[in-house]
Amino acid sequence: MKRIFYIIIFLAGFNVSSQAQVKSTFNPDVIKSVKFYPNPAISNINFEFSKDYNKSYSLVVYNFIGKKVAEVPASGYKISLPVTDLYRGVYIFQLRDPQNNVLESGKFQVIH
Repeated sequence: MKRIFYIIIFLAGFNVSSQAQVKSTFNPDVIKSVKFYPNPAISNINFEFSKDYNKSYSLVVYNFIGKKVAEVPASGYKISLPVTDLYRGVYIFQLRDPQNNVLESGKFQVIH
């Protein structure tokens, strides 16, 4: 009888603790200003910016371990970045303002 009692208490405690609330970080008011394609990339990846971007922004690309592999000024509405010199894998891009604040980020994959 003790064994059944302990099992019931254990299961009741498990159910109570599994009711934790999770905060969502999704913000529907944030509009993405960077579109990138194709993903996965083979030879080039294209980045297109919304019309309200600032020409002083820069696009920084990091490999998956955090090493900066490219930094390009966002001087036009579209940037085509060659990926033939990059290794196969996942890369992170960040759109940064002149104060080095991250405005937007994302990830893409390179396959050869």
